[in-house]
Amino acid sequence: MSHCVENLPTEERQRCEVWTRVMGYHRPVSQFNRGKQSEHRERRHFSEQAATS
Repeated sequence: MSHCVENLPTEERQRCEVWTRVMGYHRPVSQFNRGKQSEHRERRHFSEQAATS
């Protein structure tokens, strides 16, 4: 029986580490200071549309 992510019990969940590129280096967001973590949460995400010819 497979589990759906939404129904996974808390004790079976695993923390996901998010990395991002800052000033040319890739670093985990968990190592940012509180101010930089706040800036990361406020970022806007976008999807790039495919070019049409």
